[in-house]
Amino acid sequence: MRSWALPHRSRSVGAARDLARSAVEEWGLPADAADHVLLVVSELVTNAVEHATPPVVLHLDLLGDGVMHIRVDDGGRSAEEGEWTSSCAPDEHGRGQHILDVLTLDHGTHDCRHGATHWARVPAAVQQCT
Repeated sequence: MRSWALPHRSRSVGAARDLARSAVEEWGLPADAADHVLLVVSELVTNAVEHATPPVVLHLDLLGDGVMHIRVDDGGRSAEEGEWTSSCAPDEHGRGQHILDVLTLDHGTHDCRHGATHWARVPAAVQQCT
C-alpha cells in the first residue's frame, strides 16, 4: 500500500496523478488499466479539494485479486465550494459520478466523526470487448 498526504489545493490533483502514475508503473499495470486508475484518482482528489475540508490523503493498494483499491480521506464536507467549482461554467463539472460508475467495480463513501473516506475499486487489467 502507498499513502500520500496532499496539500488542500487544486494543484494537488496533478500531484496525485503523478504519484499514482509512478505507483501503477512500478506495479506493472497495463496502460489502459493505469489510465482508469489515474482518472479515478483525479476524480476522488478533486472532490476532496473542492467539496471537503483538509486533510487530503490518497491511498493506493493493489489487492491480490487483481483489483486496485483507491481511497481518499478528507476532513468532511465543507460549507463552501472550492476555487475550481465556483469559478467554472456549470457544464464544465458534474461528470464525476458517471466516471466512477463506468470505470470502477464499485465505489462509495464512509463517513466518520473525523471526516470521510471515498473509495473505489478498479480492475488492474481492463477486459477488452470481443
